[in-house]
Amino acid sequence: MPQEITHTFDPVYDQASKILILGTMPSPKSRKNGFYYGNPQNRFWPVLAEVLSDELPVNNEEKQKFLHKHHIALWDVVHSCSIEGASDGSIRNPVPNDITRVLKAAPIGAVFTTGKKAEELYKRYCLPQTGVQAIYLPSTSPANTGRFPFAELVSAYRCILLYLN
Repeated sequence: MPQEITHTFDPVYDQASKILILGTMPSPKSRKNGFYYGNPQNRFWPVLAEVLSDELPVNNEEKQKFLHKHHIALWDVVHSCSIEGASDGSIRNPVPNDITRVLKAAPIGAVFTTGKKAEELYKRYCLPQTGVQAIYLPSTSPANTGRFPFAELVSAYRCILLYLN
């Protein structure tokens, strides 16, 4: 059964953020845990820790410090929508976040989208406002484990290093 969900997390960024990574909408587990990629089965944080050769952040405070330390801004494409559980494929009636808010406040050199739905929604709703093409990254969702083993995700995410160095 679809639920109407409104995004409640602020974007994470500061004046030193060099890249912006966008998902679609926080999953029920992420909303319960109060931060992005909060499902312990999601591979987002382990992938970033591996790519950046840093320790895995464990709690929300560590995750936020990790992002600032590495000059990564993090947000989602969707502000509100109708969605079934954590299924991006079920998203209906999306209302986008105003991505230009982050782009105006930080020297973002590249925008990345995590997953096909984030890429699709960004192109449809955000690109006309931002004028910034996004770079696709595969989803780190536990539902994507079969298509993208951990090593392949790490390899794909290494492209962020070009914009962080």
